[in-house]
Amino acid sequence: MEDNTPKINLRRMTLADVDAVLAIEKASFTTPWSREAFIKEVTENKLAYYTVAESEGEILGYAGVWLIVDEGHITNIAVTPKYRGRQIGKKILEKLIQELKNRDILRVTLEVRASNKVAIGLYMSYGFIVLGRRPGYYTDNGEDALIMWKDISTRI
Repeated sequence: MEDNTPKINLRRMTLADVDAVLAIEKASFTTPWSREAFIKEVTENKLAYYTVAESEGEILGYAGVWLIVDEGHITNIAVTPKYRGRQIGKKILEKLIQELKNRDILRVTLEVRASNKVAIGLYMSYGFIVLGRRPGYYTDNGEDALIMWKDISTRI
């Protein structure tokens, strides 16, 4: 079986990555964040950590997390459509969790569309559990968000 997973480098997102990240954001979400929002996350938000997956100079995916006392809140995670299904999302999530552990974060949370079975499956495979629901959370269609949590004070 041929391995079609590109060799990737996971690193902290920089201002130079914003346009590539924005393109992935727009291709991935019906209500994408703005360019200005990503610029603020990278340059002003001292509680934010963003990582990108890069291969041969191309940004293939990204994720962000806010660090709030001893908790992390994953803000977004996405892979460019042509590279989905190649384990890049898993590698990005692993990088985020490791970064959180390195910063002595104990728990991590996120919201995910109730219909996003692929993302829910990924999160559950890393030990996230559903602990709540936000009715009508997504403004584009009124869909509920599932609130998922993971204790990361133990091994992934």
